[in-house]
Amino acid sequence: MRIAIVESGGKQYRAVEGSTIDVDRLAFEVGKKFDFERVLLMADGDTIMVGTPTVGEIKVSATVVEHVKGPKVTSFKYRPKKRIRVKGGHRHFYTRLMIEFIGKAGEERKIAKKEAPVKVEKAEAKEEPKVAKQAKAPAKDAEKKPARKAEKAPATKKSTSTKSTSKSSTTKKTDKK
Repeated sequence: MRIAIVESGGKQYRAVEGSTIDVDRLAFEVGKKFDFERVLLMADGDTIMVGTPTVGEIKVSATVVEHVKGPKVTSFKYRPKKRIRVKGGHRHFYTRLMIEFIGKAGEERKIAKKEAPVKVEKAEAKEEPKVAKQAKAPAKDAEKKPARKAEKAPATKKSTSTKSTSKSSTTKKTDKK
């Protein structure tokens, strides 16, 4: 497996043969092939080639797979006690690249692509016998509950009794008897 560090748009990316990378938006159409101009490092197993600043004889070729938008980034400025609240957002544009070849310009090399697992047809998967589920007995609570709820009786006010400890109120009651 060959690995290269390439520079695109002032940023460095780790390129691995057969994988994809997302770089800043490039002005290439989908399906178009191009070569990276600046290759900073190339590693193939134990051999590592480091450029000063670039490795001249190494070529990294890629194909544009698609143009995508990145995740939304929200910015919020807030100043307390001054009624300043500014909310903004941004989605960055990226180009997804498939790295096809890393090596010398005249070298012919093919990438060993990973094979996708074979899908099993549904008919083969359903050969196992199905177990029939037993029907549940009706719930006893459902039979006891009436279909409609009866209207609620109007709520009565509860009187709150307060006992007074003063002697004048107790004496009045005794005088009336």
